[in-house]
This record gives sequence, C-alpha cells and structure tokens, in this order.
Amino acid sequence: MRQVIRFALVAVLATAPVARAAEVDPLLPAETEAVARVNVKQMLQSDLMKKFAIPKLKDAMKAGDAAAALEKLGLDPLKDIDSATMGIWGTDPQDMKVVGILHGTFDKDKLMKAAEEFAKATPDKMSIVEEGDFKMIKFTGDEGKPGYAAVADAKTVVIGSDKKIVANSLTAKKSGAKAKLSKELTALVLKQDEKASMFICGMTDGKFNNLPANIDGIPGINGEQLKQQLGKMTNAVMTVRLGKDVTLEITAGMKDADAADGFGGNIGALIDLAKNFIPIAAGNAPPQFQPLIADVTKTLKHSIKKTDVTLSLKLSADALSKLSADEK
Repeated sequence: MRQVIRFALVAVLATAPVARAAEVDPLLPAETEAVARVNVKQMLQSDLMKKFAIPKLKDAMKAGDAAAALEKLGLDPLKDIDSATMGIWGTDPQDMKVVGILHGTFDKDKLMKAAEEFAKATPDKMSIVEEGDFKMIKFTGDEGKPGYAAVADAKTVVIGSDKKIVANSLTAKKSGAKAKLSKELTALVLKQDEKASMFICGMTDGKFNNLPANIDGIPGINGEQLKQQLGKMTNAVMTVRLGKDVTLEITAGMKDADAADGFGGNIGALIDLAKNFIPIAAGNAPPQFQPLIADVTKTLKHSIKKTDVTLSLKLSADALSKLSADEK
C-alpha cells in the first residue's frame, strides 16, 4: 500500500505545473552583461493579447503592402516566432553592443531572396554583405546606425549591432558551441522562469559607482545611505507576466541579507510615499486612466527574501479594457 501511495505522490508531483528554469542561449557572446528574453509564443497565447492586441495585429498584417511583404518573406509573425533573446554589453550608453537571437520557423531562401530584392530597390536602406564565410543582411535605420541579420538555419535568425558579432554567433551555431556567459550571469539566467512573458536580467556590480555625490531630495529618504545601498546591489531582474492580468516584478539582488534589509526599508518608504502621492497627482488624469492608477495604488508592494528585494504590481484586465475601449 505504501508503494502505491508513494507512486501516486510522485505522479502528482511530476505532472504539477511548475516554473521551468530558463536556458542560457549558446549564441550569446561571453561579453554579455545583461540578457533579455521575450517568450513570444506565450505572449501571443495569453488572454490579454488575444483580447486587445491580436485583432489589431491581424489587421495591420493585412493592411497596405504588409501582406505582400510577409508573403515574400515566408513569415507569419503570429505563428512562426517562438522567442527572442537579446544580449547587451558595453560601457558607452550611446553605443552599446547588442545581439538578438530569434527562435522559430523560418524559410531561409525566401528571407534572403526578399532581402536581395529590397536591397536592389532601396540600396540606401539595405544591402547584402559578407563576413568570412557568412552572407548577411545589412540594414540602416533612420538614425543612420547599421544593423546586421543572418539566417543561421530553419529555426534561428541572428541580429546584431556589428557584423562580427553576428558572424561569431553563426560560428557558435555551426560548431555547436556551449553557452559561455560568466558564471554569475549564467546562474542569474538559470534562476528565471522560462514561462514568463519577458524577463531582463543583468549584473550590476560597479554600475552605481558614479552616482551623484548628493542624491538627497526625496522626503524621508537618506540620500547618502541610499547611494551606499545601491552600491551593494549585485544584480537586477525585471519580469513581466501576461495572462488574464499583467504582473510586473523588479528584483534587486543585494550583497548580503543586511544590505537587503536596509535597501528594502528604503523601498518600502518610497512605496508608501508613492501611494500617498499618486492619487493626488492623478486627480486631473482622464477618466479612462483612473482604474489603472487605482490598480497601481492598490497592488504596488515590496518583499524581502534573503538577499533579494522585490517590488511588484498588477494591472487588471478590467482596467486595461477601459483604457482600450476609450482608444476606440
């Protein structure tokens, strides 16, 4: 009898819904300091997207030249893209290095043929270039900064701010290289929920060393103390979940439990200040914004767990529907 009960317990636990750890994409370069991942498929299947966004996206895909362009590309954005992962690094905020990896289903021949046709028609916007053994698409935005893209295979497209970045990711794909992020960032990514709609995480050691000498001016907050606490933040994570509602969590990973308690205390004070100030400041806001403001005031909170300080809030479908209805 005990064996039967044990077997039943294992079966229940095995089938229970649990958060799955995110994977580290092996195409991200070792220099990566922050990782962002968008679970495109989950977002498109969420109740909120189906209700508010999908109908508009479908209309946009049929309007003007969009349908013909998508046909040439052999791409259905609502079906063919599963996820998008981005790696970011650099010291100059105006010139950060970026690589993006799209996973899904792609027709390489159609994509390249459409790119070649567009390059011939608008050479100032797009061209076909080579880097080593790889052919890729160079595109130039309105700001004049170039970007590069290449189809690695039928399931992967790589986009980067530099053609060498794209080429390195293609080489990693071709060789079957293993993930090579830093030990700390790898551990942070592995802690994230793969089923979340989106998360952004990164290491923050040393990132707050150049804060202004005086950051006072917030009622009830010791500016110098807050500056010291920010200096003890080792990582930061933002997670967004779309379902029937929208939930947002921002977590600061601190150096130790004492640092978390101190920083958490200041976050709590800031939240109390916000809850008192927001309704007053929002008094003249249009009526359709009032439910969203009420959601923020009601659900904004923080928690402290070991070395993590988390701020969270929830926006209801009802509040979003009233905002959306007004836009119509």
